[in-house]
Amino acid sequence: MNIPRLLLILPLSAVFIYLLLLGFIYLSQRTLLYPGAEDIAAPEQASWGENVSVKTPDGETLHGLYSQGNTDKPGVLLFFGNGDRVDNYRFLAQALAARGIGLLAISYRGYPGSTGSPSEDGLLTDGIAAFDWLAPRIKGGIVVLGRSLGTGVAVNTATQRPATGMILVSPYLSVQSVAQARYSFLPVSLLIKDSFRSDLKIAAVKQPKLFIHGRLDDSIPLSSGEALYRIAAEPKQMLVDERSGHNDIWNDKTVSEVIHFVEALKPDAT
Repeated sequence: MNIPRLLLILPLSAVFIYLLLLGFIYLSQRTLLYPGAEDIAAPEQASWGENVSVKTPDGETLHGLYSQGNTDKPGVLLFFGNGDRVDNYRFLAQALAARGIGLLAISYRGYPGSTGSPSEDGLLTDGIAAFDWLAPRIKGGIVVLGRSLGTGVAVNTATQRPATGMILVSPYLSVQSVAQARYSFLPVSLLIKDSFRSDLKIAAVKQPKLFIHGRLDDSIPLSSGEALYRIAAEPKQMLVDERSGHNDIWNDKTVSEVIHFVEALKPDAT
């Protein structure tokens, strides 16, 4: 093979491979973003609380676990991370229950026990539906708690409904910005379907806010959480756990901070 022809083929091959990569990422991005979505039924026996069903306005049915607290105390509405499950929050439900605080954790559409397929619009709809389900059952106000991916759902819910407060654990400016930092060689803004732009919504959340982040987080960098914190309106506070990363952020200290924050809120904090 002559050299000029080889010099032509090599860059064309590189371009072709790059375009194939872009196509693969575009088509598979929701599988990558929502790894916890599985077409399986929820366990018949609840691992904590009781099994509940939440209907969404667009016709989906969400599985949830609900631990009833004292009706005059705030209740917590939990939106978990992208690879998580409601069953994994027994530790939090028990810690809150010991203080008379209830907890509702929902399984997003497409996640175990829930119908449908996950998408940004779908998850944001799920968040509103969960709040509306819980509101009549709680007189002491609702604190929305988002973890990782769920922080985007929590921020949106707090802008649309009268939450008493908001807790963000391992939050981000946007899924788009986190993905762009990780895949700097890709035109993420042109490819992404579900950007979860918390940076464009956080200023509208006037309720008291608690941010929790691990300094060693290599999935959602602390810098992203700090950037979101800086543009958030007062009142706000931030806890940086010096020894935690992304998947070990829950410990006795962070759970205690959550409980302290919830108990300090007043139903009219909005």
